[in-house]
Amino acid sequence: MGTPLGDFIRAKRDSVQPASLGITDHGRRRAPGLRRSDVAARAGISVEYLTRIEQGRDRNPSAAVLNAVADALSLDPAERNHLRYLAKIVSGECPTHTRPEPPPRDVRPAVLATLRLLEPGIALVTNRVGDLLAYTGAYASIMAETGLLDGDAANLTSYVFTDPRARTFFADWEDVADEQAFDLWLGPSAENFQWLSAELAPAAGPEFTRRMNRQVVPRRGALRLNHPSGSELRLIRETLELPSDAQQLVVFLPADESTAQAVDQLRHRPDNRLRAIS
Repeated sequence: MGTPLGDFIRAKRDSVQPASLGITDHGRRRAPGLRRSDVAARAGISVEYLTRIEQGRDRNPSAAVLNAVADALSLDPAERNHLRYLAKIVSGECPTHTRPEPPPRDVRPAVLATLRLLEPGIALVTNRVGDLLAYTGAYASIMAETGLLDGDAANLTSYVFTDPRARTFFADWEDVADEQAFDLWLGPSAENFQWLSAELAPAAGPEFTRRMNRQVVPRRGALRLNHPSGSELRLIRETLELPSDAQQLVVFLPADESTAQAVDQLRHRPDNRLRAIS
């Protein structure tokens, strides 16, 4: 039986072209990407040991082995972090048999005060499962007509996968969906992942479950939005991790002058004020 760690290594092997690593292709390959022997040779480990890791028969690879495999696959920093995270899950350092429950939604007063200082900028406090916990008036003005903020417990992950308006609003919906699914892997605890996936999977369907099994680390570029007002917005995201709260403070910056002008117009609508949800 495989493990998330083994699935990730296998998926990366399949996605890497040998020529990109300077590996000469001798003869026909039965599958795309790298052979186990290619990765094992580059990592300095045996093919048998790499097979045990991929098949879940070795659940405690050392940090040195993980680093060697990461080097062999030419993983970027985000992918390396994910590899280490999956290794912790497989080894049992992250609990996986706890009772599922919703993650905490309270935002510390100091964090809310920081958010107020960012007005009139576009910013929010969220967590890895996509809950929107607090946000500035400018963020509210941009999202007001999208349906994201409807209801009392806005959740970006649920919106992306279950609201048809999201596919129009996010110009690069596929990339955004990849990001939201991947962030569940980076959640602060296994119960949070179980809670949301149990709630979301039946409604989101195969678009969600397929991504949860892909193990692909997304490339987070500029966020492109087709705003209901008719404006096309391009926003750069800067994220500050709040590890003690298992939350993130995300700031959105206009990527061009036309976006800045459009945001300014949206920001001057009435009722743009900081909102905290608890």
